[in-house]
Amino acid sequence: MEPPTSSRLNSRKRRKDGSGPNGATELDGIPPKMSRRSLGLREPAPFSDEVEMDYSKPYIRVTYEEAMRGTPLDRPVRVYADGIFDLFHSGHARALMQAKNLFPNTYLIVGVCSDELTHNFKGFTVMNENERYDAVQHCRYVDEVVRNAPWTLTPEFLAEHRIDFVAHDDIPYSSAGSDDVYKHIKEAGMFAPTQRTEGISTSDIITRIVRDYDVYARRNLQRGYTAKELNVSFINEKKYHLQERVDKVKKRVKDVEEKSKEFVQKVEEKSIDLIQKWEEKSREFIGNFLEMFGPEGALKHMLKEGKGRMLQAISPKQSPSSSPTHDRSPSPSFRWPFSTKTPPSSPANRSRNESAVTYDISEDEED
Repeated sequence: MEPPTSSRLNSRKRRKDGSGPNGATELDGIPPKMSRRSLGLREPAPFSDEVEMDYSKPYIRVTYEEAMRGTPLDRPVRVYADGIFDLFHSGHARALMQAKNLFPNTYLIVGVCSDELTHNFKGFTVMNENERYDAVQHCRYVDEVVRNAPWTLTPEFLAEHRIDFVAHDDIPYSSAGSDDVYKHIKEAGMFAPTQRTEGISTSDIITRIVRDYDVYARRNLQRGYTAKELNVSFINEKKYHLQERVDKVKKRVKDVEEKSKEFVQKVEEKSIDLIQKWEEKSREFIGNFLEMFGPEGALKHMLKEGKGRMLQAISPKQSPSSSPTHDRSPSPSFRWPFSTKTPPSSPANRSRNESAVTYDISEDEED
């Protein structure tokens, strides 16, 4: 089967000799994509043994060209994809999404192998078959699920489920003594390749779990699982509990260190603010001091002004030069009559002087 290309599809025209083998109307050009029936969008996909199949009508497989042109709504292209689907992840969902979008009108059937087949041909699984069936049922791209799917697809199985194409990645899948279990499907022109999602697979997830086994074991022990359920020995159980306590102590120490760092940082920020404010206040204080007591400060001007006023107050005023000068006679000195003594300063002396004066006057009168 040749790989599809956009140029080949655009250049291809439909035949004009009537309808196709499955009732498709032949028209020129490529019609727009029609809506797909998808039961999985509203409810889980049904199992194949729960779906009624009308075997009265003969089944004629559509060709790749007819499938790409589009088929009627009542005749979707039946695409089959199989797998183990252990630990269902986004890689599985992307592969099924690609299978669902291979053709404009696709009915996707997904086969899931049982535990017996998987354990015999591939190995032990994490999820049992019922869990894997249920996981695939709830994928939005799936229309039907085949339980206990065969490891190698036989013509009888393909005819029973009326499969048109088988979707899988193009990497050869060696198993069950074959280099590629899809070799006969490719030779029959029924293989539709999809692309693998790099970076994720069931093996990668299991590898991560094995690599971090101690972490997951400790976590599940902490959540209440027993050592017997986790297949953990008595010594490892005690070791995990001890490690859990050590980790709690480390976490507490780390929390204390972080809090202390935050406290020190806050103190440093506060001290820096205080130092800045102190510097601003000190500069302001020094400026005010110099403005008052500096060489050209306000205090010096005040002292100069006060000194000038004092000198002006204590110095006598000079007479104007135009005024005439008069010789002043010395003021006569006052002398007490009838006595050469200086008048007393105290009241007692004053009384004695008065008596003496009285006495002198009487003597003169007698004379």
